[in-house]
Amino acid sequence: MLNDTYPLYLANEPQKPNTDLEVTNKYTGDIATRVALADGKLIERAIEAAVAAASAFRKMPSYQRSDVLNHVADSIRDRHEELAKALAIEAGKPIKDARGEVTRGIDTFRIAAEEAKRIYGEYAPLDISPRADGYESIWKRVPIGPCSFISPFNFPINLAAHKIAPAIAAGCPFVLKPASQTPVGALILGEILAETDLPKGAFSILPCRREAADLFTTDERFKLLSFTGSPEVGWALKAKAGKKPVVLELGGNAACIVDEDVDEDFAVKRLMVGAFYQSGQSCIGVQRIIIHESIYERFKKKLVAAASELKAGDPLDDDTFLGPMITEKDAIRMETWVGDAVKRGARVVCGGKRQGVLYDATFVENVPDDAELSCKEAFGPVATLEPFTDFAKACDRVNRSVFGLQAGVFTRNLNSAFYAFNELEVGGVVINDVPSIRVDSMPYGGVKESGLGREGIRFAIEDMTEIRLMVLNRVGRTPR
Repeated sequence: MLNDTYPLYLANEPQKPNTDLEVTNKYTGDIATRVALADGKLIERAIEAAVAAASAFRKMPSYQRSDVLNHVADSIRDRHEELAKALAIEAGKPIKDARGEVTRGIDTFRIAAEEAKRIYGEYAPLDISPRADGYESIWKRVPIGPCSFISPFNFPINLAAHKIAPAIAAGCPFVLKPASQTPVGALILGEILAETDLPKGAFSILPCRREAADLFTTDERFKLLSFTGSPEVGWALKAKAGKKPVVLELGGNAACIVDEDVDEDFAVKRLMVGAFYQSGQSCIGVQRIIIHESIYERFKKKLVAAASELKAGDPLDDDTFLGPMITEKDAIRMETWVGDAVKRGARVVCGGKRQGVLYDATFVENVPDDAELSCKEAFGPVATLEPFTDFAKACDRVNRSVFGLQAGVFTRNLNSAFYAFNELEVGGVVINDVPSIRVDSMPYGGVKESGLGREGIRFAIEDMTEIRLMVLNRVGRTPR
């Protein structure tokens, strides 16, 4: 189903110096394919090529960059099932979810194709006082230059696309390091990009070991670093990145408030997705559910009943909802965190069992605030439950976290919706749905330990461009 081997992409061209990186089927544990692995010398060549391509890429007309992006979108559409099956195998993503990610990848490149033609500037009068009489200005956005990208394992296509697509739209050469556990999706994107007329050196996609990847962070020829992954790694990279701007899309332990006036069945249905989609391996997966006390017991029973209906198993089976965690080590970690919470007085409401790389859809209540299951990012199919009586205090509970990526609020009370929007310390507030929602055009990102900056094509382009100002002395005289 996968090719036997895949090349890396160096300066727009496939290269196969080795096949040293083994990529496993995350459900069976078998080796699914082998991928070329870059060393420091190849990374150095990629950076040199990106620097050399910067001028030509900057001068590439917007319609041509748009054409490249539309070509990628068309090719993803034509290879939809191939890409979905690749995701199911390399990431353990259930096939229905994998198809959804591929569709989102198409959206991401389509949005970028549109935004490539909308990188606007402004006219600004400067005659704000007599000394500047006769002065005018215009400004435009110009590409920041070569960019360094590091993408995570959980969305191998679409999170790579959220770096690649705005870079092409803006005219920035880039070098991408995909996650070593799931490099195939990004390499297929490289295969598609290699079919286009991008300037030589405009892109490189280089799987590599972490110890070889230091240049992605420290090399001053990169003018931007964009990283998606764990907070521990992300903040450490920022500390090493030097003068370059850094965009960090990091973790979270997203909360969802369920008020007393909601459509309970709808909320339960959405929480199944929010908490257990992709086995909870999403930075905006629902980890904390805060339920009004008047409906708490009834709502909890509905959650348990719905969770018991979820099928776990082979990601390639159309009926599978819960696939494997990315490694058995992560499933064991999840098992350990739940066990530790129980030792401290928590109660498993449903689930709580591991079978190899599979972990049950699990709800736990009475979890201490300082338990890892509550205060850290679980990144697994587990959510905590707790009741609330006062909406404002429920929002305080949401804010009692070092993270702040997105939060969900189920309510029919418009005042409560706006209170949450104004008071929750997060990058995004989702009303009447789970915080796991991400539309690929919206400004997406977090505060506090959840990161810096925003993705979403238009907003990523802002980070990948700089303002350049021209001042015109219309009358050719010296200012007073």
